[in-house]
Amino acid sequence: MLQIFNVRLPVIGMIHLPALPGSPGCQVQQGFGRVWAKLEATVMADAHALAEGGVDGIMIENFGDVPFFPGPNPAHVLTLMTKIAGMVRQTTRKPIGINVLRNDGASALAIALASDAQVIRVNVLSGARVTDQGIIQGGAHELLRYRQQIGAEHIAILADVQVKHSSPLGAGASLAQDVDDLCNRALANGVIVSGSGTGKAVDLEALKATKKAAGKHPVFIGSGATVGNLGEISKSADGLIVGTAFKAGGILDSPVEVTRVLAFMAAVGVLRASFNQGS
Repeated sequence: MLQIFNVRLPVIGMIHLPALPGSPGCQVQQGFGRVWAKLEATVMADAHALAEGGVDGIMIENFGDVPFFPGPNPAHVLTLMTKIAGMVRQTTRKPIGINVLRNDGASALAIALASDAQVIRVNVLSGARVTDQGIIQGGAHELLRYRQQIGAEHIAILADVQVKHSSPLGAGASLAQDVDDLCNRALANGVIVSGSGTGKAVDLEALKATKKAAGKHPVFIGSGATVGNLGEISKSADGLIVGTAFKAGGILDSPVEVTRVLAFMAAVGVLRASFNQGS
């Protein structure tokens, strides 16, 4: 799936959508037109900043829709996300990813197909995890068949291993076993490893173990990548998904700041140059 980005150590910038209509954080009483205008302005400002900063791809997720549905989301959420993804794709011309929280892989796939996105993220593709939404079970058996049925085999699936903001159900399998199951039984195209929560740095030993167990499958960092730790994590990571580090002041709820994106991508450029010299 790395061919999607056509670059070594691709960086996917996050667009954390504000609360969509129907979510507790959305002031829909102001009227849909006003809500949509504000939403569009916020999203496109982040999209332009990410594109201008030089990211290799953009991931869109309904981060503002707390508390999240554990599974299927309402139809209007999917419709709005499809419209937003189409705008971002058309404006930036970047590869696009979709994540429908908390674990609505089928909807993410449908949105991706309709909006010409290239990849989806699924938080729990196999196994089961205890989360703040309750117990979430993987549905690889349904998602992979659905992908085939709708002719979306070209859309890659990035799956989290032992996803952040969750804990194992019971004793749990080893990290290596979970990664092996994701790659070889759930048929994920790539694996995401994160810290314990949004913006939290990944444990380096867990990253190394994930990379070893993943074999030929690419491993992406899902949280906590910064300019300061790039050198270490790049030794075992094939790609980076970056959100908090691109926000003004490094604050999650702030807008994307193009100067922070440029600084991060400059550091990635140095690493890429060193890769080329070493090859």
